[in-house]
Amino acid sequence: MKQRLLDTLQSGYTEPFRDNIWGHIYMTPEIAALCRSAAFNRLHHIRQLGPTYLVYPGATHSRAAHSIGVYHIAKKLIAHLIERGAEEYMSPQGLFSFLCAALLHDIGHFPYTHSLKDLPLEEHEVLTGRLILSEDLKVLVGHTDADPYMTAAIVDHSMPTGENEEIAFYRHLLSGVLDPDKLDYLNRDAYHCGVPYGSQDIDFTLSRLYPDKKYGLLIDTKGIPNVEAILFSKYLMYRSVYWHREVRSATAMIKKCIKRGLSAGSLYPDELYNLDDSSLFARLAQLDQDSSQIATMVKNGHLWPSILEIPLDIDKNNLQIDWETREKLEQRLAELLSANLGLPVSVDQFILDIPEPISFETELILYDSGQPFLKGPTVFTRETMNSFTRILRVIRLFAMPDLYTQIRASNRIKEVLRNTDNWLHL
Repeated sequence: MKQRLLDTLQSGYTEPFRDNIWGHIYMTPEIAALCRSAAFNRLHHIRQLGPTYLVYPGATHSRAAHSIGVYHIAKKLIAHLIERGAEEYMSPQGLFSFLCAALLHDIGHFPYTHSLKDLPLEEHEVLTGRLILSEDLKVLVGHTDADPYMTAAIVDHSMPTGENEEIAFYRHLLSGVLDPDKLDYLNRDAYHCGVPYGSQDIDFTLSRLYPDKKYGLLIDTKGIPNVEAILFSKYLMYRSVYWHREVRSATAMIKKCIKRGLSAGSLYPDELYNLDDSSLFARLAQLDQDSSQIATMVKNGHLWPSILEIPLDIDKNNLQIDWETREKLEQRLAELLSANLGLPVSVDQFILDIPEPISFETELILYDSGQPFLKGPTVFTRETMNSFTRILRVIRLFAMPDLYTQIRASNRIKEVLRNTDNWLHL
C-alpha cells in the first residue's frame, strides 16, 4: 500500500501552476480542472486579506492563490507522512479526497476576508461542503478519483463520518497547529505585506512530523522551535497586519452596513453567499443611503478614526461577542455621549469594535515523550498564550469624523469613556 500511495502522489501530475511563494506546483489534469470551475474561479476575485491593502498596498493576493498553496503543502505533508507509516490508515481514494479538500477548502468563503464573520450567517465550511456536493463540482471531484462526500466532510466537520475513520485523520491534518492552511497564509501574507513576521521553514517543519491515527500529527523535540516560530508569527501578524487599527475600522464599517441591511430586511443572508469583493460592494450600494455611504467610504479608503482603545479584560468583562450584545452596548454609549455632549448622538454615528476570540493552537503531542507540547522544552506556556490574547484583543470605538472631532475636543468625555464601568457591562 505504501508504494501504491507514493505512486499516486508522483504519477500524472502534468499540469503546472507557477506560484510566487512555492515555485512550480503540479496537479493532475483532473485536479487542475477543479481550478477552472465557477466556484473556484470566484476566489480569484476575493482578496485574501480584504481591506488590508489600504494599509499594506501589496496585499492584493487572492484566495485562489492561497488555496493552490494549501494544496501544495498538503501534498508535501501527506507524502512525508506516508514515508513514516501513515499508509496504515489511508487509501488512494482518501488521499485524493484530502488533496481536493485542501484545494477547495475556501470555496465557500465570504468576500472581503472576515468582514462577514460573526454575523448571523452560515459557517463558510458548511457552504464549502455544500458546494463540493453540488452537481457540477461533485462530478469534477469524482473524476479525480476522490470521493465527493469524503472531500466535503474533511472540510465541514458538522457532516457525519459514519464508520470512516480516515476522515477524522484528514480533518486533523487540514485543521490544526501545523495545518497547510496556516503554513501557507503566514508565509504568503507576510510576503505580500512586505513584513518579516510570517516566514516559516516549511521543509524542516514537515521533516519533524510523524503520523498518528488519533491526533493526526506528532512532532519531535527538534521541531519545537518551528512550532514556537509559528505561534509567535501568528501573534505578530495579528498585531501588525490582520488586526491593524485601520483594517479593523474597514471591517467594522462593512459589518455595520451589512447588519443594518439584515435587520431592516433589505438584505438577506442567501444574497451574501457566493459573492466576490466587487459584487459585495455592488449589492451594498443598493441598500439605504446611510448604509451604502458607509460601504462607499470603505471602498474609497475613507475609514472612520478610532477615538478610544482599551484592552478587553476577559476576566472582568466576560462578554459574549454577539450582535445583540454589541447593539445593547452601542445604545448605552449613544445615551452616554448624548448626555455628555449635550447633543443627540445616534448609534449610526459610531461603531463599537470588540474583537472576536482568537486561539493559538498548541494541541500537539511530542513524538519523543508522548507529552503535550506545552510540557516539553519550550518557552511557551498557557499563560503565554493568554498574554497574546490579552494584548491583541483591544476594544475600539470608531466614530464618524464629525463625532470624532467633538469627542476629541473634550477631555471630560474621553475620561467618561475610558471609565468602562460607565458602559461596558450588561
